[in-house]
Amino acid sequence: MKDAFGIPRSLLVLGGTSEIALATARRLITRRTRTVWLAGRPTPALEEAAERLRGLGADVRTVAFDALDPESHEAVLGKVFAEGDIDMVLMAFGVLGDQAVDEKEPVAAVRVAQTNYTGAVSSGLVCARALQTQGHGSLVVLSSVAGERARRSNFIYGSSKAGLDAFAQGLGDALHGTGAHVMVVRPGSVRTRMTAHLPRVPLSTTPEAVAAAIELGLRRRSETVWVPGALRMVMAALRHTPRTLFRRLSL
Repeated sequence: MKDAFGIPRSLLVLGGTSEIALATARRLITRRTRTVWLAGRPTPALEEAAERLRGLGADVRTVAFDALDPESHEAVLGKVFAEGDIDMVLMAFGVLGDQAVDEKEPVAAVRVAQTNYTGAVSSGLVCARALQTQGHGSLVVLSSVAGERARRSNFIYGSSKAGLDAFAQGLGDALHGTGAHVMVVRPGSVRTRMTAHLPRVPLSTTPEAVAAAIELGLRRRSETVWVPGALRMVMAALRHTPRTLFRRLSL
């Protein structure tokens, strides 16, 4: 089980090749984590990620997981929990999509929504039930500041993250008092492979910075974490900006 400072002994990552997730796993392994499950599509990248974490001294296993196959989630994730208690689940899968393309190809837009939202609802409920049955554990959900208010430049991705964020908040309320805990993490633009083609923006961050914020949030048992913290005030202002002005902002 987790110690008094919230560092898990066991970690399940949904989205096992995510740069943020792997940075988090590395950080937690150097603290206390000893068992890691990397769930994702079976690829050489997933196995390479597992091998790198093994090099840090953790017992790392991989499991085939597809966010777009919700009918498989209960069986796949149930087998992981059947192996022993999981102290922390990190929901880190998601796709950015291509706004210009997705607006013209509704099927592509739906794929973004299904991955970022529908897949998260399915897997999140399965994991939440397992954590509740254990009586302990944290579900950490990687949301985004993009979900705070949909922007013209990425409203398909933003709307999927808005749905995810609302779902995770409600799930956290549903689990309150059960011993299980939900923490929503809202990073700004994170400099990863997924965003490498995009221009740098103010208050952008790194996978390592998000990992540090996740660790601190676990220790504090936070419900919401902003990365960097200054984004909380920025987004509060943008959320209340009149729509006629907001649509003219270059965001």
